[in-house]
Amino acid sequence: MRTPFRAAVLAVAAGFALLLVQPQGARAEGLEGGVLDEINFARAHPRQYAEELRSAADAGASRGGFESYADWDPGAFAEAIDFLMHQSPLPPLKLDARLSAAARDHVREQGGQGGVGHAGPGGETLGQRLQRRGVWAGLMAENISYGFADPRGVVAQLVIDSGVASRGHRKNIFGRAYQAAGVGCGRHAVYASMCVIDFAGALVAR
Repeated sequence: MRTPFRAAVLAVAAGFALLLVQPQGARAEGLEGGVLDEINFARAHPRQYAEELRSAADAGASRGGFESYADWDPGAFAEAIDFLMHQSPLPPLKLDARLSAAARDHVREQGGQGGVGHAGPGGETLGQRLQRRGVWAGLMAENISYGFADPRGVVAQLVIDSGVASRGHRKNIFGRAYQAAGVGCGRHAVYASMCVIDFAGALVAR
Protein backbone atom coordinates (compact mmCIF):
# COMPACT_ATOMS: atom_id res chain seq x y z
CA MET A 1 0.00 0.00 0.00
CA ARG A 2 1.34 3.40 -0.90
CA THR A 3 2.12 5.88 1.85
CA PRO A 4 -0.78 8.21 2.76
CA PHE A 5 -0.38 11.92 3.18
CA ARG A 6 -0.21 14.48 6.00
CA ALA A 7 -2.53 17.46 6.29
CA ALA A 8 -1.28 20.98 5.77
CA VAL A 9 -3.78 22.67 3.52
CA LEU A 10 -4.00 25.95 1.66
CA ALA A 11 -6.98 26.37 -0.67
CA VAL A 12 -7.15 28.98 -3.44
CA ALA A 13 -10.10 29.53 -5.79
CA ALA A 14 -9.68 30.92 -9.31
CA GLY A 15 -12.79 30.96 -11.50
CA PHE A 16 -13.61 27.38 -12.41
CA ALA A 17 -10.24 26.27 -11.02
CA LEU A 18 -9.31 25.13 -7.52
CA LEU A 19 -6.03 24.59 -5.70
CA LEU A 20 -5.02 22.52 -2.69
CA VAL A 21 -1.53 22.52 -1.23
CA GLN A 22 -0.12 19.63 0.80
CA PRO A 23 3.58 20.12 1.62
CA GLN A 24 5.52 16.86 1.65
CA GLY A 25 8.74 15.69 0.02
CA ALA A 26 8.18 13.83 -3.23
CA ARG A 27 9.43 12.86 -6.67
CA ALA A 28 7.26 13.49 -9.71
CA GLU A 29 8.71 10.97 -12.19
CA GLY A 30 6.12 8.67 -13.71
CA LEU A 31 3.14 10.35 -12.10
CA GLU A 32 1.30 11.67 -15.12
CA GLY A 33 -0.19 8.50 -16.62
CA GLY A 34 -0.77 7.03 -13.19
CA VAL A 35 -2.70 10.08 -12.00
CA LEU A 36 -5.13 9.92 -14.92
CA ASP A 37 -5.49 6.15 -14.47
CA GLU A 38 -6.24 6.71 -10.78
CA ILE A 39 -8.86 9.36 -11.57
CA ASN A 40 -10.54 7.09 -14.09
CA PHE A 41 -10.50 4.18 -11.66
CA ALA A 42 -12.19 6.34 -9.01
CA ARG A 43 -14.78 7.50 -11.56
CA ALA A 44 -15.54 4.01 -12.86
CA HIS A 45 -15.39 2.16 -9.52
CA PRO A 46 -16.22 4.64 -6.75
CA ARG A 47 -17.31 1.97 -4.25
CA GLN A 48 -14.14 -0.05 -4.74
CA TYR A 49 -12.11 3.13 -4.44
CA ALA A 50 -13.84 3.85 -1.12
CA GLU A 51 -12.98 0.36 0.12
CA GLU A 52 -9.34 0.78 -0.86
CA LEU A 53 -9.09 4.08 1.00
CA ARG A 54 -10.78 2.54 4.02
CA SER A 55 -8.43 -0.46 3.90
CA ALA A 56 -5.45 1.90 3.76
CA ALA A 57 -6.74 3.70 6.85
CA ASP A 58 -7.30 0.42 8.72
CA ALA A 59 -3.85 -0.88 7.76
CA GLY A 60 -2.23 2.32 8.93
CA ALA A 61 -3.95 2.14 12.30
CA SER A 62 -3.05 -1.53 12.77
CA ARG A 63 0.66 -0.84 12.29
CA GLY A 64 0.71 1.64 15.15
CA GLY A 65 2.19 4.99 14.30
CA PHE A 66 1.86 4.50 10.52
CA GLU A 67 0.02 7.53 9.22
CA SER A 68 -3.34 6.65 7.67
CA TYR A 69 -5.48 8.63 5.28
CA ALA A 70 -8.02 9.22 8.07
CA ASP A 71 -5.62 10.41 10.78
CA TRP A 72 -5.44 14.09 10.00
CA ASP A 73 -9.07 14.90 9.14
CA PRO A 74 -11.41 12.04 10.11
CA GLY A 75 -14.50 14.10 9.33
CA ALA A 76 -13.46 14.84 5.75
CA PHE A 77 -12.33 11.25 5.28
CA ALA A 78 -15.66 9.83 6.50
CA GLU A 79 -17.59 12.27 4.33
CA ALA A 80 -15.53 11.28 1.27
CA ILE A 81 -16.15 7.58 1.90
CA ASP A 82 -19.89 8.22 2.16
CA PHE A 83 -19.82 10.19 -1.08
CA LEU A 84 -17.97 7.44 -2.90
CA MET A 85 -20.32 4.73 -1.64
CA HIS A 86 -23.28 6.61 -3.11
CA GLN A 87 -21.59 7.85 -6.29
CA SER A 88 -22.73 6.31 -9.58
CA PRO A 89 -20.00 5.06 -11.93
CA LEU A 90 -18.92 7.50 -14.62
CA PRO A 91 -17.19 7.01 -17.96
CA PRO A 92 -13.44 7.58 -18.08
CA LEU A 93 -11.93 10.88 -19.05
CA LYS A 94 -10.11 10.71 -22.36
CA LEU A 95 -6.48 11.73 -22.41
CA ASP A 96 -6.01 14.88 -24.48
CA ALA A 97 -2.43 15.68 -25.42
CA ARG A 98 -3.20 19.40 -25.70
CA LEU A 99 -4.55 19.49 -22.14
CA SER A 100 -1.46 17.64 -20.95
CA ALA A 101 0.74 20.15 -22.77
CA ALA A 102 -1.08 23.04 -21.09
CA ALA A 103 -0.70 21.36 -17.70
CA ARG A 104 3.04 20.84 -18.30
CA ASP A 105 3.36 24.48 -19.33
CA HIS A 106 2.07 25.52 -15.93
CA VAL A 107 4.40 23.11 -14.15
CA ARG A 108 7.37 24.41 -16.11
CA GLU A 109 6.48 28.08 -15.58
CA GLN A 110 5.76 27.72 -11.88
CA GLY A 111 7.83 24.84 -10.54
CA GLY A 112 11.26 26.40 -10.82
CA GLN A 113 10.15 29.54 -8.99
CA GLY A 114 8.31 27.64 -6.27
CA GLY A 115 5.07 29.52 -6.80
CA VAL A 116 1.53 28.33 -6.22
CA GLY A 117 -1.81 29.10 -7.85
CA HIS A 118 -3.42 29.00 -11.25
CA ALA A 119 -2.30 32.29 -12.78
CA GLY A 120 0.48 32.02 -15.33
CA PRO A 121 3.04 34.63 -16.39
CA GLY A 122 1.48 38.08 -16.69
CA GLY A 123 -1.72 36.82 -15.07
CA GLU A 124 -2.49 34.30 -17.81
CA THR A 125 -5.72 32.46 -16.98
CA LEU A 126 -6.50 28.77 -17.37
CA GLY A 127 -8.65 29.54 -20.42
CA GLN A 128 -5.83 31.49 -22.05
CA ARG A 129 -3.36 28.72 -21.27
CA LEU A 130 -5.62 26.12 -22.88
CA GLN A 131 -6.26 28.28 -25.93
CA ARG A 132 -2.51 28.72 -26.35
CA ARG A 133 -2.42 24.94 -26.79
CA GLY A 134 -5.37 24.92 -29.18
CA VAL A 135 -8.16 24.01 -26.75
CA TRP A 136 -11.43 25.96 -26.74
CA ALA A 137 -13.79 24.53 -24.14
CA GLY A 138 -17.20 25.53 -22.85
CA LEU A 139 -16.33 24.08 -19.46
CA MET A 140 -12.90 23.84 -17.87
CA ALA A 141 -11.30 23.29 -14.49
CA GLU A 142 -7.89 22.77 -12.97
CA ASN A 143 -6.71 20.89 -9.89
CA ILE A 144 -3.16 21.33 -8.63
CA SER A 145 -1.46 19.11 -6.08
CA TYR A 146 1.89 19.94 -4.54
CA GLY A 147 4.21 17.53 -2.76
CA PHE A 148 2.93 14.03 -3.56
CA ALA A 149 5.03 11.22 -5.00
CA ASP A 150 2.40 8.73 -6.18
CA PRO A 151 -0.93 8.72 -8.03
CA ARG A 152 -2.92 7.47 -5.04
CA GLY A 153 -1.62 10.29 -2.84
CA VAL A 154 -2.40 12.94 -5.46
CA VAL A 155 -5.91 11.75 -6.25
CA ALA A 156 -7.04 10.63 -2.79
CA GLN A 157 -6.01 14.01 -1.39
CA LEU A 158 -8.20 15.76 -3.96
CA VAL A 159 -11.12 13.38 -3.42
CA ILE A 160 -11.04 13.80 0.36
CA ASP A 161 -10.58 17.55 -0.18
CA SER A 162 -9.88 18.48 3.43
CA GLY A 163 -10.12 22.20 4.11
CA VAL A 164 -12.22 22.96 1.02
CA ALA A 165 -15.82 23.45 2.09
CA SER A 166 -17.15 23.24 -1.47
CA ARG A 167 -15.26 19.98 -2.16
CA GLY A 168 -14.45 21.59 -5.49
CA HIS A 169 -11.53 19.30 -6.31
CA ARG A 170 -13.75 16.26 -5.83
CA LYS A 171 -16.47 17.85 -7.95
CA ASN A 172 -13.95 18.32 -10.75
CA ILE A 173 -12.84 14.69 -10.60
CA PHE A 174 -16.42 13.43 -10.64
CA GLY A 175 -17.79 16.08 -12.98
CA ARG A 176 -20.23 14.47 -15.42
CA ALA A 177 -19.76 17.21 -18.00
CA TYR A 178 -16.02 16.73 -18.33
CA GLN A 179 -14.97 14.53 -21.22
CA ALA A 180 -11.21 14.93 -21.37
CA ALA A 181 -8.26 15.60 -19.12
CA GLY A 182 -4.53 16.10 -19.24
CA VAL A 183 -1.90 15.81 -16.54
CA GLY A 184 1.47 17.48 -16.13
CA CYS A 185 3.85 16.70 -13.27
CA GLY A 186 7.31 17.95 -12.42
CA ARG A 187 9.67 19.36 -9.83
CA HIS A 188 8.70 22.20 -7.52
CA ALA A 189 11.27 24.36 -5.79
CA VAL A 190 9.39 24.42 -2.47
CA TYR A 191 7.23 21.28 -2.37
CA ALA A 192 9.56 19.06 -4.42
CA SER A 193 6.76 17.84 -6.70
CA MET A 194 3.62 19.21 -8.31
CA CYS A 195 0.90 17.80 -10.54
CA VAL A 196 -1.52 19.87 -12.61
CA ILE A 197 -4.72 18.24 -13.85
CA ASP A 198 -6.68 20.13 -16.51
CA PHE A 199 -10.27 19.10 -17.26
CA ALA A 200 -12.39 20.11 -20.26
CA GLY A 201 -15.89 19.57 -21.57
CA ALA A 202 -17.95 20.91 -24.46
CA LEU A 203 -14.86 21.06 -26.64
CA VAL A 204 -15.16 23.28 -29.70
CA ALA A 205 -13.40 22.36 -32.95
CA ARG A 206 -11.21 25.13 -34.43
